[in-house]
Amino acid sequence: MTGELETLEDLSKHYQESVPSDLREANSFDWYLQELNDDPRIARNAHQRVADMFDHYGTEYDEEAGVVEYRMASEDPLHDGENVFYGREVHESIHEFVNKVKSGARGLGPEKRIKLLLGPVGSGKSHFDWMVRRYYEDYTMRDEGRMYTFRWVNLGDVIRDQDPADDTVTSPMNQDPIVLLPQEQRDRVIERLNEEFDAPYTIRNEQSLDPASEFYMDRLLAEYDDDLQAVLENHVEIVRLVASENKRQCVETFEPKDKKNQDETELTGDVNYSKLAVYGESDPRAFDYSGAFCNANRGLFSGEELLKLQREFLYDFLHASQEQTIKPKNNPRMDIDQVIVGRTNMPEYMDKKGDEKMEAFNDRTKRIDFPYVLEYDHEADIYRKMLRNADVPNMHVEPHAMEMAGLFGVLTRIEEPDGERVTLVQKAKAYNGEIDDSDDVDVKKLREEGEAKAGIAEGMTGVSARFIGDEIAEAIMDSTHRGRSYLSPLTLFNHFEENLENHGSIPEENLERYHRYLELVREEYKERAIEDVRHALAYDLDEIQRQGEKYMDHVMAYIDDATVEDELTGREQEPDEKFLRSVEEKLNIPSDRKDDFRQEVSNWVSRRAREGQAFDPQDNDRLRRALERKLWEDKKHNINFSALVSANELDDDERNAWVNALEEQGYSAEGAREVLEFAGAEVAKAELEE
Repeated sequence: MTGELETLEDLSKHYQESVPSDLREANSFDWYLQELNDDPRIARNAHQRVADMFDHYGTEYDEEAGVVEYRMASEDPLHDGENVFYGREVHESIHEFVNKVKSGARGLGPEKRIKLLLGPVGSGKSHFDWMVRRYYEDYTMRDEGRMYTFRWVNLGDVIRDQDPADDTVTSPMNQDPIVLLPQEQRDRVIERLNEEFDAPYTIRNEQSLDPASEFYMDRLLAEYDDDLQAVLENHVEIVRLVASENKRQCVETFEPKDKKNQDETELTGDVNYSKLAVYGESDPRAFDYSGAFCNANRGLFSGEELLKLQREFLYDFLHASQEQTIKPKNNPRMDIDQVIVGRTNMPEYMDKKGDEKMEAFNDRTKRIDFPYVLEYDHEADIYRKMLRNADVPNMHVEPHAMEMAGLFGVLTRIEEPDGERVTLVQKAKAYNGEIDDSDDVDVKKLREEGEAKAGIAEGMTGVSARFIGDEIAEAIMDSTHRGRSYLSPLTLFNHFEENLENHGSIPEENLERYHRYLELVREEYKERAIEDVRHALAYDLDEIQRQGEKYMDHVMAYIDDATVEDELTGREQEPDEKFLRSVEEKLNIPSDRKDDFRQEVSNWVSRRAREGQAFDPQDNDRLRRALERKLWEDKKHNINFSALVSANELDDDERNAWVNALEEQGYSAEGAREVLEFAGAEVAKAELEE
């Protein structure tokens, strides 16, 4: 209804359509058994339901990386892409997390472990955890993710000392209705379900009723002479269960209020003092099932900064994970069914890892490394996402700004390569996928060396995307105050340099190294800026085509040991080796590798010819770059670079033509003038040095 005012009737109808049709219904246990027979998935345990949730929203297999990308993380369909995750390393971590959940769904062991997300600050582990909880809530609203629980009704008709306020009691632990069946009868139902169930896991449930429900069941069975059917028909209703963190229902985030004075009742629940006078201290009805483990039952438990908790407090996690039970004070043990996720940063992990008294806890965790992004193009995507989600409509982000910000972040995260074969920037480019076929760079080996040198994993230290995002925000506001409507890499570099010392998460011993990395990024940007200006000042498609055809004529003659016709005299001559090398040297191809390159472009041309495609150097990235750089070398001596720095020394029409050419490359008019002056000054300085 774009452009029209939404009425209350419209909004109400939209809301009604968004909630499950049976959300308010109460059904019989017989109805539940029939539903279970039609769709055994409704009796899945938490690991099985969470595993299916990831697949439900869609998957895509990245064959090159060998990683499954889950659409809820790679596209975020629920929030229109607002929370997309970028970077190979992050998707590898998510893939590992889901694999552990799926292993737990099959009963292979991880269902009895804490999934511990380990990473530096700002690596996205908390946001991923948040995303999982939001999608779980949505999934349980859908038919594919539906689950049910039960409530006791008409209790006062039979149990004489029942508080009238408790005549109807919902299952305190939101248990699956199937636990109302004694184990022997339950197994018969489950065995039949699994015979017809087509899934990579089997339905299992050996839980006992929670103490309050067990109390009601015992009293009611005694009243009805062990007639289970009468009890379930007269005193049980089946209701839809939907996860909601706000309601503390099947999703719980736990962080104790006082880390120095922790109480296990925050996890396991406590006595309900308002009911003590009614039921007495030892009565299970006088228990308050408000502990975090109780609230998370049938879903997700999320422990914030888990390893900052006291050692003794963490012991409660041992039974919760391994035995899948909790033992509150003054109450019998209770079975739980939930995916327990914890998050922690590196210092806390290293401290607990070295603590011998934490051996049992450490043995019950499955560590999932959640490093920073190590591909600077993907890192740049993080900042673009930040800007997309913000209100910055009047700020033009200049070319290379986000990439250079990403490159700086990545340089602080990757390990310095050994030897002189590959520089740090070259390593970052290799991780980014910028490797020519002729480059002697083994990315897999670089990653292995980096992992070995890093200790735990590469990308677990360095500058966070949060720091860089904050500086981008500051640079935008500073530009706005100065009346500038563009954000350039040069502005960002200044903010990085000024504020590195002021960021509390950057150790002082790293500052000198980070400033050095910033200079490397400046140098990389200088080359890119000059390349852009070179393209604007000297670009000539016709000349590049002509030079490309000439190059290929001479290459073919060289390979075939033949002659080529001279353009001016028409006489046959040997291939012009000087001309060939003048092109190849622009790609830093050494003389001992020239034959490989020439054969490579020759094969490319032959392949295109067989496909009926004409020769066009624009379609071969390496050849195009070489020809562009040669054209620049041929023309640059006729350009007054010092004039680019001063508007007074340049004809307005000529400058405007260059500005227009840069605008076609994505620059704003103001940004184009800045990069013209910057690149002009750098080239003029280089010309003087030559």
